Amino acid sequence: MLRVVRIAPWILLFAAAGCRTYEAYPKVTSQKGLVPADQFAAYGREQAEEVAIGREFGAAYAGDSPAALARQTAAAVSYAKRLPDVVDVVPDTLGHRLTVRFKSGWRAAVLPIADGKRGADTPGVPAGAGAGAGQ
Repeated sequence: MLRVVRIAPWILLFAAAGCRTYEAYPKVTSQKGLVPADQFAAYGREQAEEVAIGREFGAAYAGDSPAALARQTAAAVSYAKRLPDVVDVVPDTLGHRLTVRFKSGWRAAVLPIADGKRGADTPGVPAGAGAGAGQ
């Protein structure tokens, strides 16, 4: 019995250390293993617009409450609708993503990009595109 009492705290410590975090946002915004955003933006105008939307999506982050996620998503949708090649935007507030359809017919899932840049800082985005959104 004494041996069990000595081992119990260690078992609890190891069990607690093995528990995963349920914070999804850091995993969704992680850019590890992906093509750098500025490099992807250089692939074409629609790709640049996708990166710009993702950056505005990331910049609007204000917390994990449902109201904060709704505001973040609304800001990103507003920005996306002001871009010249975007036809429509379908938000998924709790999934941290947007589905954007472009004039060419290309549909892309846009996730928040939290790299400290704004949409206007993205190379290849037309000057003034998306201006005034989310402010």
